[in-house]
Amino acid sequence: MRSLPLIVAMTGVLAAVPGSIAAQQGVDTAAVATLMVSRMRLQPGERVLLVAIRGRSDALIPALRQRIVAAGAVDLGVLAAFGESDASWTTEFTRGAPTDRAALVPHLASIDLAVMMPGVTAQSSVYPAMQDVLRSGKGRTIHFHWEGAYALDGSVLPVTPERGGVYERVLRDTDYRALAAMQAEFERAIRAAPVRVTTPAGTDLTFQVRDRPVTKQDGDASAARARLGRNLIDREIELPAGAIRVAPIEETVNGQIAFPPGIWAGERVEGLVMRFSNGHVTGWEAGTGSDAVGRELTQGGDGARSFREFALGFNPLLAIPTSGEGWIPYYGYGAGVVRLSLGDNSELGGRVTGGYVRWNFFTDATVMVASDTWVSGGKLVKAISK
Repeated sequence: MRSLPLIVAMTGVLAAVPGSIAAQQGVDTAAVATLMVSRMRLQPGERVLLVAIRGRSDALIPALRQRIVAAGAVDLGVLAAFGESDASWTTEFTRGAPTDRAALVPHLASIDLAVMMPGVTAQSSVYPAMQDVLRSGKGRTIHFHWEGAYALDGSVLPVTPERGGVYERVLRDTDYRALAAMQAEFERAIRAAPVRVTTPAGTDLTFQVRDRPVTKQDGDASAARARLGRNLIDREIELPAGAIRVAPIEETVNGQIAFPPGIWAGERVEGLVMRFSNGHVTGWEAGTGSDAVGRELTQGGDGARSFREFALGFNPLLAIPTSGEGWIPYYGYGAGVVRLSLGDNSELGGRVTGGYVRWNFFTDATVMVASDTWVSGGKLVKAISK
């Protein structure tokens, strides 16, 4: 395995790939809806809104709404993130809902749970408006990631019936208790000792977490869990589940990242090695395209020259398949896949602002915490302490 070529997300959200659940033969929408609602752990009277795009997950929406009501919660209907709504989605809550972000915030403030269905991104006013609500300490969201599949060369893949079936099985078969235990064990380890990330290409980066928030995507979408949140993304629960995410203490980030070929400021860059001192970019070299790197970082503002985030996948069911055509599921959050990124980390509880974000996944990294190896060559090897 090798590092995944760079993926840029200037808004912090990767562009989605069309993949209609309705068109995927063999997907059991009733089972998917049941599994999702079970992770919500709804309490009687909780108010639930779906946010969707017409034609992307239509077959799943009625099944979800039925089970939300059956759980004793209040079905607020469905807001269209983009384009036209569907007549069946309309309720008193959604009828005449504002479309402007600022006006949406007070409208959404009474929601206990919003579900961002496949394809919904920050380009929709509903998405950032709901984030404003979450920042106030209210509510929670589920980000339903039915998309986010990548080839090993970094190209985006459509969600075929086969890949949709993988996500269905992950929802159904994940051992959520074991996943939570593994992530909690890792959190304890990284709070107590430095972390080192290396790759065969030359990445060698160290950092410390200390008391920084560690967001554990273990599939718990309950209100009780959300109330323990220390930052924005603690209230944004991802299904399928698997990743931990943390913004290290900025001044402890030192070393270098060897990036795979990628596009910077519209130009292909190869052989890029970027150096960091106290969390800041201090220089870089590249085989080709070095000037493009400088242009992008300049355009991104001061925050672009800062380390943003470390993320690591723990779900073995989302690991890169070892047989057949290899592909990277769910934005790369399978067991042993590492993300290192640049830019704004305020949503994680960090001090870097500015809005610029650049993500990069590594499928061949080694992660050590003190003298303990957790990931070796892209494989999660550390067992849960008994």
